[in-house]
Amino acid sequence: MTIRHRLPATGLSISLIAALASLSIGSARAANDDWRLCAPGPLAALFEPLPDAGVPRESAPADINARRFNVGDQSEYHAEGNVELRRADQQLRAESLFYDTEGRRYRAEGDVRYQDKALLLTASRIEGELDADRTDARDLRYQLVEARGNGEAARASMNGRISQLEQVSYSTCDPRNPHWRISAEQIELNQETGEGRARSAVLRLGKVPVFWLPYLSFPIDDRRRSGFLYPRIGTSDNTGLDVSIPYYLNLAPNYDATLTLRSLGHRGLMLGGEFRYLSTQHRGEFSASWLPHDNENGRDRGSFTWLHRGRVSDRWDLRINLNQVSDDRYFEDFGDSLSATSTSLLASSAGLYGRGERWWASVALQAWDVTDPFVVNAQQPFRRLPRARFGWKQDWNGLLEFGLRSELVAFDHETRPGARRIDFYPYLRMPVESSWGFLRPELGYRYTTYDLDRGYADALGGRSPDRGLPILSLDSGLLFERSTSLFGGRSIQTLEPRIYYLRAPYRDQSDLPIFDTRELTFSFDQLFRNNRFSGGDRQSDANQLTVAVSSSLFDEATGRERLRASIGQIHYFDAPRVGLPGNPPDAGDNSALVADLSSELSDRWRVGVTQQWDGDSHDTMLSGVRAQYRFRNTGVTNLAYRYRQNQLEQADVSFIAPVSERWRLVGRWNYSLQDRATLEAFAGIQWEDCCIAVRALARHYIRNREGDKNNGLYFEVELKGLGAFGRGAEELLERAILGYPR
Repeated sequence: MTIRHRLPATGLSISLIAALASLSIGSARAANDDWRLCAPGPLAALFEPLPDAGVPRESAPADINARRFNVGDQSEYHAEGNVELRRADQQLRAESLFYDTEGRRYRAEGDVRYQDKALLLTASRIEGELDADRTDARDLRYQLVEARGNGEAARASMNGRISQLEQVSYSTCDPRNPHWRISAEQIELNQETGEGRARSAVLRLGKVPVFWLPYLSFPIDDRRRSGFLYPRIGTSDNTGLDVSIPYYLNLAPNYDATLTLRSLGHRGLMLGGEFRYLSTQHRGEFSASWLPHDNENGRDRGSFTWLHRGRVSDRWDLRINLNQVSDDRYFEDFGDSLSATSTSLLASSAGLYGRGERWWASVALQAWDVTDPFVVNAQQPFRRLPRARFGWKQDWNGLLEFGLRSELVAFDHETRPGARRIDFYPYLRMPVESSWGFLRPELGYRYTTYDLDRGYADALGGRSPDRGLPILSLDSGLLFERSTSLFGGRSIQTLEPRIYYLRAPYRDQSDLPIFDTRELTFSFDQLFRNNRFSGGDRQSDANQLTVAVSSSLFDEATGRERLRASIGQIHYFDAPRVGLPGNPPDAGDNSALVADLSSELSDRWRVGVTQQWDGDSHDTMLSGVRAQYRFRNTGVTNLAYRYRQNQLEQADVSFIAPVSERWRLVGRWNYSLQDRATLEAFAGIQWEDCCIAVRALARHYIRNREGDKNNGLYFEVELKGLGAFGRGAEELLERAILGYPR
């Protein structure tokens, strides 16, 4: 027969639980990690799910069930035989349980098992004193449920908020076959300071000890602590053996720093640092690197970055993005991606940005640092010191909208004359919006004037050239929709015809210098803009009509857009005459025909197509095709083709191919058909378990515009729940393979 007894809410508790839960060693919690590759371990089979108690632990009573129950003088309880104690989300099982209510002492013996939402634990014996906050346990095995860590300890004792564990181990692997495990002769956990200290700590991969430390300090909660981070190791033709050792400095709750010592086999010793800060109104970081006397070229090399964002007032923000490198080949030698090594100009800016209910404004300084040896000073963009912008709009009874967009810029350059430019555009708009379509007539006037430095004034025959012209546009569209059963499911199909008329008279602008103006890349969105150019130095003339149509297919149940197709073209009633120096506008009656398509007809396939075709010359101006197929078990294949007439033609293939549940092949090949050269290629393997991942890659890529090549090896070991060491193979995969699982 089972006897049940209830203790008051101030009854038994086990204070060792918090200490054991700290053995996640302050690493990232793995609550969301996938258990499919690891069994939960034999410990989990000993326990049963507990119902939600509905009350906090502190106020919940403790119920004890046992075959025999002895109560002496109302202060001592002694339960024997399949003892079970339940309190809120806690459960304790043992062969015997003794509890003294006066001394508030307890002792559980014989196949002791404890569980709650965060911890599973077995021991041969647990005893303690509640008032003294002391607990002692022998022969422990534990499983952290949310953090997925597990391990053993010969003895664990807790006195107050300080715990001592002897002959202890920790891993996130299956306890029956741990691929890695950390063990120590002794570990002390101090919950007051959030620090753990281990003596004679050994990291084993399988059964092989690979790392030993006589003393190790580590965090046991979310509080940051100073200490070494995991090193990064790699090699390449350009740098040789590359080893980085970072040290983290927890300086204060709202700012910290990281110092990195980086040894480059061919180049020398580089010092790096990062400083982060945070306040109620501001946040930002400084980062810098310095290589004294590069062994390859004998120069000092380095970089500096400052990122800042802060709130000055309720309406104004301060944004700073400063970047500097020592020379124009810095990214070529030390960058680790195609985007970094192909960077030609490094932008810096600092400014104030404000926004109100009907206005927006900004005042900023902008400059560029040349990071490409083929860009001469004369080709460097003009600095904008400063650039001030202001915009405003006002509705009138929801029928009319008055607005203004304006800009004031002071241009400066090291080798070329500068100027001041004012550009403003007041407009009147009368939009009509409805569920069935829209009509948006707009009339504006654009005026631009300059104050040129002497060099430009002499060359252009005047110091204050200007330009003014009216701009009229009418944008209209309709929306039709219907239900359909295309592709086997209930869908909603839309049909969206759109017509856009633009009229702007011709103005001779040959006497206006070019400071920041470029012709915009032609695209479907460009069909509906009132200017072909960016910047204020050119305003295109126009007497043209855009005709376009789009159609979408939406899943009726989820609202997800499964397919969208668009096609459109501009018809020129008058051929455009305004162009850039050396680049006259096209003289045809029509623009290129633009077509875009994007599709997600299934959860596995994604396809996108962009085409631009010139009907006059019958040439393809631009072509882009991209397709992605997702396998089960995190596999993906990406195919892409990019073509721009007389500029580039590239093919790009990348993949993650699951070979088995644990093995995956990864690779990418980016090839220039125009240059008949490989831009980037890598191949590698990845083995992954629930607690460990190993990645190995070999990479070949172009590192500069001269076509010099670089080869690199990436090897990374990730101990899940603890960290990763090696070279950043996963960072490369995330950047290079679209759809790489994070």
